[in-house]
Amino acid sequence: MAGEAKPEKEKVARAEGEKGPEKAPEKLPEKAPKKKLTKAEKQAQHMDRLKKTAVACLAGVIAGVLAFYVDSAPTGTTVAGTALGILFVLAAIVFQKYVFFALKMDYLSLTAKDWVFQGFMTAALWFITWTLLLSTS
Repeated sequence: MAGEAKPEKEKVARAEGEKGPEKAPEKLPEKAPKKKLTKAEKQAQHMDRLKKTAVACLAGVIAGVLAFYVDSAPTGTTVAGTALGILFVLAAIVFQKYVFFALKMDYLSLTAKDWVFQGFMTAALWFITWTLLLSTS
C-alpha cells in the first residue's frame, strides 16, 4: 500500500505546478570564432561609425534650427509648430539614407539596431537644439 501512495502524490504535486525531475539541458551549437581584424580594418570601422554618428548629429541640429525658424511665432510655439518640428525630425531621420548614399557609405548593411541609434541621436540633437533656441529667444 505504501508504494501506491507515492505515485499519486507525485501526480498531485505536478498538477499543482511543482517541478518534476530535471531534464538535461540541451546543448546549443557553438558559434564560429570571430575573425580577428587587423588594426587598419578596426580603424576603418571606427571611422565609419564616427561618420554615421556625425551625420545623425548634424541632421538633428539642422532639423532643430529649421523647426525654430519656420515656427518663429512671436507669442511662442504653437501646437502646429510642434507638429511641424516633429515632422522635421522624422524627415531628417529618413534623409540620412540619402546622405549615406551621397557619401558612398554602405547604408544597406545597417541593421534595425543601427537605425534606432541613428534615429535616437537625430531626435536627441533636434530636441536639444530646438529647446536651446526656444529658451534663448
